[in-house]
Amino acid sequence: MDISEKIKRMRILKGWSQEELAEKINLSSNGYAKIERGERDMNLTRLQQIADALNIELIQLLSLNEKNVFTNIVDNGSTGNKFSQGGIVLTETECGHELEKAQLLLAERNKEIDYLKKENERLQEIIGLLKAK
Repeated sequence: MDISEKIKRMRILKGWSQEELAEKINLSSNGYAKIERGERDMNLTRLQQIADALNIELIQLLSLNEKNVFTNIVDNGSTGNKFSQGGIVLTETECGHELEKAQLLLAERNKEIDYLKKENERLQEIIGLLKAK
């Protein structure tokens, strides 16, 4: 995950629009949008301004990755509850979809395990027959 994606995810976790964060760092909305799209290089001063606006240390911003877990639950009014884990913000509906996908993957993995167990038993029988000869 690049720095522009980290900034975007942190902004979303705070429930802020691009315009709100742009205002906090004294930058135009267009200029800030370019940061999130990765179209604008940032110097250390700009990164520090963003970290300050997000109320985190600069090192935290730079070290965020998808393995970090955010346990924040953000209530964003009309869009409903959003849940955040690993810097990824999901709505309740999206969480449900992700759960369904995970359950389907788990079911497929269980089928594969059962198949491999049967295959192992069959191979053990073959080995037993070969040893008997």
